[in-house]
Amino acid sequence: MIAPMQSGAYLTRIGHEGPAPATVQTLHALTRAHTQAIPFENIDVLLGRPVRLESAAVFDKLVHQRRGGYCFEQNGLFLRVLQELGFSATGLGARVRLCTPDRSEIPARTHLLVCVELQGERWLTDVGFGALSLTQALRWEHGLVQDTPHDRRRLVHEDGRWFHQVWQEGGWVDVYEFTGEPMPESDRKVANWYTSTHPESTFMGQLMVARALPDGGRLTMVGNELRRRHPDGHMDARPVAPEQLHGVLLEHFGIRWPGEAAPSQD
Repeated sequence: MIAPMQSGAYLTRIGHEGPAPATVQTLHALTRAHTQAIPFENIDVLLGRPVRLESAAVFDKLVHQRRGGYCFEQNGLFLRVLQELGFSATGLGARVRLCTPDRSEIPARTHLLVCVELQGERWLTDVGFGALSLTQALRWEHGLVQDTPHDRRRLVHEDGRWFHQVWQEGGWVDVYEFTGEPMPESDRKVANWYTSTHPESTFMGQLMVARALPDGGRLTMVGNELRRRHPDGHMDARPVAPEQLHGVLLEHFGIRWPGEAAPSQD
């Protein structure tokens, strides 16, 4: 578990001021603040560095080092903070569907999300899905269309499976599917090993960085292209030269390249 003092450091990291009672309003606020402050990124994977999931290691990387991470780090940290704050929260496993839209194909269960129970209702939150990370928790209810600060979502139950969907370009798109089965730390370790080392893993191919913006837009870095999706849906993109990369990551995502020292204050 995360100590109370560490929870305070986390709240400072995401810019949340004041009390954080275990309420739906707090859950929404923390979800939105986290995805704006702590970027999704796969830099360690590309550098061949091990992605450590121990609580202390994740906290040091995302909070103290002010880095980002991917789902097992992001939602692993968020899960433990929520539990420390008094929320009844559980980590669930999911199968990513964005690259596998054919529902007859079954992708590996390589994603972690968080379920929270509040006053007899279940909510889902997910601060670790890159450019589609939630910025507001979703009520776990079939067919309910839910407008979040950054997009429209819904959960549908079909053929014994739940599908998390996002509204894009006039239609519903499957983000991932899940059954509600918990994902214990042992399963996360196995999935994390695959996603961070297997040649066919999505994270091995190119740089991926993302964060939500306060105005309802999103900022992403995919390969050598910086993209900004505006609240009205239109996208701007520009190439980033290799010599510009470190500066762009620091300026737009607050990430300092691993091993790169901060400039002297003298």
